[in-house]
Order: sequence, then C-alpha cells, then structure tokens
Amino acid sequence: MTRAGWEGAFAMTVTGSVASPVDFGTFGEYSPRAPRAAEFVRPRYPFQGRISADGSTGFPAQAGRYHLYVSLACPWAHRSVIVRELLGLTEVVSLSVVDPIRDGRGWAFREGPGYSPDPVNGFTLLSQAYEATEPGYDGHVSVPLLWDRQSGRIVSNNFPDITVDLETQFTRWADPAVDLYPAALRPQIDALNERVYEAVNNGVYKCGFATTQAAYDEAVASLFSALGELDDRLAARRYLFGDQLTESDVRLWVTLVRFDAVYVTHFKANIRRLVDYPNLWPYARDLYQQPAFGGTTDFGHIKSHYYGTHLRLNPYRIIPAGPAVDWSAPHGRERLAA
Repeated sequence: MTRAGWEGAFAMTVTGSVASPVDFGTFGEYSPRAPRAAEFVRPRYPFQGRISADGSTGFPAQAGRYHLYVSLACPWAHRSVIVRELLGLTEVVSLSVVDPIRDGRGWAFREGPGYSPDPVNGFTLLSQAYEATEPGYDGHVSVPLLWDRQSGRIVSNNFPDITVDLETQFTRWADPAVDLYPAALRPQIDALNERVYEAVNNGVYKCGFATTQAAYDEAVASLFSALGELDDRLAARRYLFGDQLTESDVRLWVTLVRFDAVYVTHFKANIRRLVDYPNLWPYARDLYQQPAFGGTTDFGHIKSHYYGTHLRLNPYRIIPAGPAVDWSAPHGRERLAA
C-alpha cells in the first residue's frame, strides 16, 4: 500500500485539531529522563503489554482494534511500519504519522508532508496518549506506540515486542508466504538481534550522545567492529539468515538506511560510510528496492528530525544537502539466492 493509503484504509473516526507550531524558544529541546552518564543511556519503555492470538494477555489479536502511532524518522518506529507492510496487515492494524520535528513537548500531530492530525483520539500531542493511560505519567514519550481502540489505552511502547507480536499473533490475517520470525531460527535471530541492537542500532546513539572522548571511542570501535562482522556475514548470503528475510534484516536495515544521511555526520560515526562496505551497501540497496522498505522510507522526515531536533548537536538546525547516493542502482544480490 502506498503512503497515501495508510490512513485512508481506515475510516477517520476523529477530526482532531493540531498542535501549535514547533517552538524551541518556548518549550526547549526534548530531553527524555535518563540517568546522566558519559555514555548514552536509553530511557525505559514502561508499557509492555503483549498481543496474543488467543486473548490470554488481555489484548487479543483482532482486525481493526489496534492503531500504531509512528514517526517515519524514528528507526524503532520504522521497523513496525516495514513489518506491517511485509505481512500485509495494512487493513488490519491502522497507522498514523507524527510531525518529525519535536520540541520539548515531544512528538506532535500537525498537518504537513506525510503527517497529519490524530485520526483516532484527536490528540494534539502524543504525550496525551500516555496521560490517558497513566495519569501523571512523566517518563519518555516515544514511538512506536501501539494503541488499543477498545480500552482506550496504550498496549505497548516497547519497540522490540511490537514487531514480534505483529509477526506471530496476527497470522490469521497475515500473508502466509511471509515468516519473519520462524520458530526454528528464533534462538539464532534473538542472539543476532541482541548483538545488532547493542553495537549498531543503539551504537550509533552511543557515538552521537557520548559526553567524553573515552565513551565515544569505545562506542565507535564497537560499532565499526560489528559492521565489519556483518559485512563479512553477508558476503555469501543474500540476507542475514540466507535466502529468508527475517526480523533481523528489518532491525539492521533501519540503521543502515539512516547511516550516511545522518549518523556519519550528525553522530560522528565516520570511520567508514555505508557506501564503503562491499556487502552491506548492496544488501541495503537490495532491501530498499523492495516496496515495504523503500516505500516507507522518507529521507525528508529522517533528516529534518535528526538535524532539526537535536539542538545540542546542531544548534542552528542546518540540514545538509547530501549525501548524493543512488539507492536505485543495481545491487546484484540475486546471485546469492539458492
């Protein structure tokens, strides 16, 4: 489904107002509450409800019941968007997109290219969903957020669980040809996901938000060591687990697609660029050229969020023009398929 159809697939149940324009002068920079340390510490994701096919968790898998609030800029949220598309669940789980620019109020609903008012609750700020679920909530306001229309509360903002539940609990509606979390590979997928998360997905943030040279040096060494391992792994296989696309590919790719556009410069992850890797770069293009990946990628949202939101790293909010890379160039990865 095209981006234009994401919201049109579900009736607009609420005609919401929009948040006032981004205003750093009044509201400052968004800063999640986390322990102060030289190294980057990711805040907690406290809402960890799970969807279950049999309803045993209290959130039964039902078509039309759940809504995803996402930012196309956020790699954690982008994962859920890609999985929803790959599984063919666009008519089952609705989705809406927030403004990629975030001031001190957090994610907000506005009119703009690729984002719009909240169609479910008429919220103007995503923090209202947290307040509705837990009055007085003062923690991190994050995306993706899985919302239950029936109970009027958050199911989960714990991003690793959301895609796994989409993959395993909505099989009644999902494309039977797609299995992103096959039972036989789950221990291996989980182990690789942990490595990718610590060194790569979260590793770029550890580089960008380090406040000492030692913390940065450790993070950047770990990041590029892992990227080297992954480049070697992909030399003789099309995807991370061979011919089968899995949850691990989705998790790695959302960092790769942002790497040269953001992380190399903004987060100082610049020992090598993605385009310098003989296997990771063709692999990234291979996935980008599949509609669920490239069709859900918005470099405008990505660059405007990172360069326009992190004022400590880019106080003048200047968005760079590049990089000029050709994501549509032939990748040649088909030769690795069995």
